[in-house]
Amino acid sequence: MAPNKKVFIVGPGFIGWNIIDLLVPEGYSIAGLVRRKKHADGISASGATPVMGDLNDKALISSQAQEADIIFHTATADHLPSVEAILDGISARAKQGKETIFIHTSGTSVLDDNALGAFKSTKIYHDDIPSELDSVADDAPHRQIDLAIVKTKSSELLKSKAKISIMIPPLIYGFNPKHQRLSIQIPTLTRWAIKHGYAAHVGKGLAVESNIHVLDLARAYVVLLHAMENAGYQDGLLANPYFFCETTGDGEPSWKEVAEVIGEALKKNGKIEDAVPKEMPEELYGDLFGEYTGAVTGLNSRSRANRLRALGWKPVEKDWRRSYLEDELPVILKEDHSGFGGYSGTVAS
Repeated sequence: MAPNKKVFIVGPGFIGWNIIDLLVPEGYSIAGLVRRKKHADGISASGATPVMGDLNDKALISSQAQEADIIFHTATADHLPSVEAILDGISARAKQGKETIFIHTSGTSVLDDNALGAFKSTKIYHDDIPSELDSVADDAPHRQIDLAIVKTKSSELLKSKAKISIMIPPLIYGFNPKHQRLSIQIPTLTRWAIKHGYAAHVGKGLAVESNIHVLDLARAYVVLLHAMENAGYQDGLLANPYFFCETTGDGEPSWKEVAEVIGEALKKNGKIEDAVPKEMPEELYGDLFGEYTGAVTGLNSRSRANRLRALGWKPVEKDWRRSYLEDELPVILKEDHSGFGGYSGTVAS
């Protein structure tokens, strides 16, 4: 149990809500920043205290961070003001002599090679070789936020009072029936296919991305948290803040293979006539992820979670194919797709 340890989660949604489910039974006192009352009611039922606000409420986030021993940011990898507010709160705690643990969520889009589906890359990044991450361009997706965190965590003020890590998940899939929340990329590709009558991929669809089930990812955050709570673990974190989280048990499917699974499943369910996927016309990118379609579903992004495995973590959930066919697709098929016009939210990875 973890008596008197206060946790603040910024964005306890698809990822963070599952973290709540794991930490509440361990005795942590959890507050979560949410925008909608329905979501507030959900995390309250899971044992957390909702804090109503949004990512731009810097004063609120900083205040909550100052009260928390442990902070998770799982809302988005690209919102600098909310991260700055957390770092301000951590700095205020450090000045008071208080220690803080902070785990930020980035994403392996930072590894995007701009393949646009044209080829499968042989480049694989390993989190126990930090120089590989340091070689990523400063203007890569998510990198601006990651670098701001790395710079701040190395300051003299925080060196002895803050333990800060960056979780870098790849394509996230999976479904928790208790929460009724779907993942982003593959469900959105499915809705696109239903609207247009065929499954599609960017370019030739040859690029590949590592993947992780959301429940395996949530467990990874808890494994990492417990390692960071270990008083002797500070030196390793100072040297390397990065942690990948992926499963390679079912391999890394190409985006064309993903489209093939979607096509076959939708034909079987009478939603489309032809199961064979096609290249997606650029003029229809607006019905997927708009200008980010190529980066979101046409990238090579291959990572290996060597550090988490060394801590004892391992993925145990269904592979992406089984999860999609058995858990996610049935929910998608029940949706009303008449108003679908592409994804307008934030893509986690």
